[in-house]
Amino acid sequence: MPRFLFLISLLIATISSTAQEINSSVSINADQTGQPNLQVFRTLETQLVEFINTTKWTDKDFKNQEKIDCNMSIIITNFEANVFQATIQIQASRPVYRSSYSTPIYNYNDKQFNFTYFEFESLTFNINSFGSNLTSVIAFHVYTILGLDASTFTLDGGREYFDIAKQIVNNAASSGSQGWKSSDGTQSRFRYNDALISQVYKEFHTAMYEYHMYGMDAMVKSQKDAKENIIKSISILKGINDRRPNSYLLRTFFDAKSDEIQSIFSGGPSVDITELVNNLNRMAPTKRENWSKIKY
Repeated sequence: MPRFLFLISLLIATISSTAQEINSSVSINADQTGQPNLQVFRTLETQLVEFINTTKWTDKDFKNQEKIDCNMSIIITNFEANVFQATIQIQASRPVYRSSYSTPIYNYNDKQFNFTYFEFESLTFNINSFGSNLTSVIAFHVYTILGLDASTFTLDGGREYFDIAKQIVNNAASSGSQGWKSSDGTQSRFRYNDALISQVYKEFHTAMYEYHMYGMDAMVKSQKDAKENIIKSISILKGINDRRPNSYLLRTFFDAKSDEIQSIFSGGPSVDITELVNNLNRMAPTKRENWSKIKY
């Protein structure tokens, strides 16, 4: 083989073998600061994309088509002396088997995202210690996404990643930054992670697995069977709602899934949706507009 072709093939093999797990975009809106055109915001945007997409978060090998798509939208509400006050909306999806469609698995609006950042500083993360609130928040959400993704392929498959996210919470708890302690409200990173690893919400992981494996990934075989399996998986969540009405975990689930559920049950083979709609209205009343569009 000519040396040039050998080097090219070696490069391709290297890229393939070190492919990272996340394919993320990052957008920053700083209009509320009154100085939205500062270069520091563009620099931060670029550095975050590189940090997320080039860090090796796990010891698993992800093929390009297996990467988890993610979008992070950051709104800077105030900026002064390298201190940023912000919120971050994170959305993630994973591919559906033998389809060009990606199913959403995460839609989280993190309103406790204040951090210090100096332009061009190196963004690094160490699982064993708290370095900065910026990278800790990002890493927390990445590992949560990895856990949710794994949970859709294997029953309870995400536990190792939720445990890493818990370690991040513990490391950051004494930092003084918001979102890491039980006292930081019902919609904090602490509360969300605590629910993911708690036995009180154990049905959530069963529902995630069955919704995706026997529902979304089974669409290619039989849409009717897949839709009925999705109905069954959603009914599993009723146990959580009975114990913890209006839980943050279920609210976040339906924030991610409401449009998809509406779309699935607004066309295709007919199935009995009576129980489904009743359960949806009970568990996610704020999404009634979506549920009203579901048809037989």
